[in-house]
Amino acid sequence: MAKLMGSILAVILLGPLTAMAGPVMYVPTGDANEVVIIDLNTDTIVGRIDELENAHGLAASPNSEFLIAGSMQVVRTDEITSLQAAKPGGMSEEEHKAHHASDTVGTGQQSYISIIHPVHGHVMRRITVQGLTHHTAVSPDGNIAIAVHSQNGGISVIDLKSNSVIHVIKTGEAPNYAIFSSDGRYLYVSNAGNSAISEIDTRNWSIVRAISTGKGPEHMEFSANGRNLYVANVFDGTASEIDIKTGKITKSYTVGKSPHGIALSGDGKELFVSAKDDNQLKRFDINTGAEKSMELVPEPYHVTYLEKPAKLYVSSRGAPKIWVIDPEKWLILSEINFDSGVAHQMVIVEGRSGD
Repeated sequence: MAKLMGSILAVILLGPLTAMAGPVMYVPTGDANEVVIIDLNTDTIVGRIDELENAHGLAASPNSEFLIAGSMQVVRTDEITSLQAAKPGGMSEEEHKAHHASDTVGTGQQSYISIIHPVHGHVMRRITVQGLTHHTAVSPDGNIAIAVHSQNGGISVIDLKSNSVIHVIKTGEAPNYAIFSSDGRYLYVSNAGNSAISEIDTRNWSIVRAISTGKGPEHMEFSANGRNLYVANVFDGTASEIDIKTGKITKSYTVGKSPHGIALSGDGKELFVSAKDDNQLKRFDINTGAEKSMELVPEPYHVTYLEKPAKLYVSSRGAPKIWVIDPEKWLILSEINFDSGVAHQMVIVEGRSGD
């Protein structure tokens, strides 16, 4: 924690990165309390960030140099006080308290949102939010983070410039996943409990539409052109293709028991969905509906696609490992094993340079 206190204000002061090696995948491992760093050129673990508390959600955006992690662990009140940033010189104690008052919304259970600088390799700042955080999302411009609170029926909207919660929005029963449109104009939140997706206008953070889908929508993925949203429906064993303009289901794919992870190929022609309780990974041709299955034991979970070279990464819910799959030849290339925990919301960061 000493590193955190010493660098907690650096999130404001740091300029753009000069370079970031890639492609690299960052993987939160739940109660193992760390993010595993994987070099995707060699598919080997090259590092760990171990300052996290039961991290499930993890997100990034092309225009942000930070990763945003969410926690499924309750924070004690005394910890919130002790982990606030040190008061900068020239700021009164009253101003300091007022600045951090917005970090906490409401009462009851709270969890951390951790802002991670991957190159520096540690947490730069923590923000407390109301409720445990399942998944996270970051806006395309890198200015806004979303924490999804499945037990609280809503989301927290976090301004990453001021490092504060600016909105708390009730979306529906058991919200699970959040995803931004490519231009950041809209945010979509899947509500597994009432089988609807909340469409939120990010200009005023109001819900403008409830989109019906299959039973128990959870993970989502946009098509490259942004016209279609693909959703894994955990309770009816399907995946839905939704036309965003009309809000209607245009295609439905039979996946199997407890669909979870979902991803699209780089060309958008193939859809990949895991059926956790059937120990199956499914591949669907978007145009023809033709499908292939692969057995993965135990419990294929999150799914992430790397475009170049084309590889599919599928984590296991029942073992501390990730399968590396050739999506074209449809075979397992290797496995990435780690000591403990479960791989949750995997994030791939491509190599990029700063200004």
